[in-house]
Amino acid sequence: MKEESKIIHRLWTVDGHGNNLPTTVNPPVYRGSTVLFDTYEDMYMAGQGRYDGPTYGTDRFPVQRCLEEALRELEGGSVTRVYPSGIAAIQNFFYAFTKSGDHILVVDNAYGPGVRFCKKVLAKFNIETTFIPPSVAEDIEQYIKPNTVLILLESPGSNTFEIQDIPVITTIAEKNGIVTALDNTWATPLYLKPFELGVDVSIQAISKYISGYSDVLMGAVTVNEKYGHILDNFHSVTEMYTPDSDCYLALRGMKTLSIRLKQHEQSAIQVASWLGGHEKVDTVIHPALPNHPEHHLWKRDFSGSSGLFAFTLKKDYSTEELAGFINKLNHFGLGYSWGGYKSLLTAAKQRRNTPSRFSGKTIIRLNIGLEGVEDLILDLEQGIEMLP
Repeated sequence: MKEESKIIHRLWTVDGHGNNLPTTVNPPVYRGSTVLFDTYEDMYMAGQGRYDGPTYGTDRFPVQRCLEEALRELEGGSVTRVYPSGIAAIQNFFYAFTKSGDHILVVDNAYGPGVRFCKKVLAKFNIETTFIPPSVAEDIEQYIKPNTVLILLESPGSNTFEIQDIPVITTIAEKNGIVTALDNTWATPLYLKPFELGVDVSIQAISKYISGYSDVLMGAVTVNEKYGHILDNFHSVTEMYTPDSDCYLALRGMKTLSIRLKQHEQSAIQVASWLGGHEKVDTVIHPALPNHPEHHLWKRDFSGSSGLFAFTLKKDYSTEELAGFINKLNHFGLGYSWGGYKSLLTAAKQRRNTPSRFSGKTIIRLNIGLEGVEDLILDLEQGIEMLP
């Protein structure tokens, strides 16, 4: 059965106590802090850590457990836990898998708030971070130290879309006993299977494609069987609560993930191809296009692409000149995040810790939504005409 069929036909008819629920297409939403046990024996078992159902409002109500199981199955992992935001997922992953005195490697195109967390917070706890080139492959060995415990990849990476050679890196990491994690938000588990490439931990910003409507803040961490107990034990201690209503919306979004992602992919490639032929455009940065430097890795490891890519212009325009172009747009909202049905745009020069192929260039990132692609192209055309 295809994955999209599995997602659609999964029904949830049992609550945390094993009781049958009415057969509805979507699971019920629970609200509350106190959970009432059926018997003292159940309460006693909970006190011993041997009770499978929810014991309190922070202990993952049924709809959260439904979402985690659906994500775990889609990812092909062993344990999944969800968090109140994407950055919360990244932060809790770091906390669970590191300790004072450790050294970690983070690709230099990783999600910006995660990079700042390494610099501003992990450093306070004597955890050293080395930022490595975004297109790293076998050369990762030169960055490994005796106390290196973790490698965080993001492929393609934020804003500049470099791709790492994942199987090469995971092979080297396993040889050295190092945990590998991948932020897989761009491709989702539909278009990239991190665990099949040797990755130990897959991270998703559920706020983006999986929820799909820009109305949910959520992240998820899925771990393989080897390290699943680490995440499970850490989550049990921290009791990181994710609202049931948001879990419900994310589950609902998953039902249409496949069809939405196909449309995002198709429209983005059309827009990217059009931009590639424009006289004022320098480089279109889209992994699915043959001119992308790591296109061969994308073809080998990915089964599709999403609606997020970027481009640069031939001239280095001033802020005022860029504003004339960007403010002319009608269909592209100016806002952070991506993965929703509305097209969005950001523009900025990237700051990197390692040499970048786009140093000094303004990166214009597009989230291609579900509008008519002809409307989006016309909108961009009218906007770019404002550039001198």
